[in-house]
Amino acid sequence: VQLQASGGGSVQAGGSLRLSCAASGSMYRVNGMGWYRQAPGKQRELVAFITSGITSNGSTNYADSVKGRFTISRDNAKNMVYLQMNSLKPDDTAVYYCNAAVTATWGSRYNYWGQGTLVTVSS
Repeated sequence: VQLQASGGGSVQAGGSLRLSCAASGSMYRVNGMGWYRQAPGKQRELVAFITSGITSNGSTNYADSVKGRFTISRDNAKNMVYLQMNSLKPDDTAVYYCNAAVTATWGSRYNYWGQGTLVTVSS
């Protein structure tokens, strides 16, 4: 299973970006999906998470620092997760990683990471 993230770039403060991440490969089901970020000199932190929406309503969870500005969504048919980022701030500058919990065809569960996409917000 591979996760391919895209959509990063450079933007001025107040601008918007949309990140996308596609899960591909042999798998039974993609469960929870999320976005994490890691700024220089800091630990990786959770930005947003969304459940599968198969047994629930696809509930979401956000870091306090992005609530009201970022929106996570997913397309289960395409095994994709998105992160719409509005009102970006310089503090949002980081490498953003997508993450997915996957159930393999033989039933085991695994956690996968994308390669990371850089978001740079200038003041």
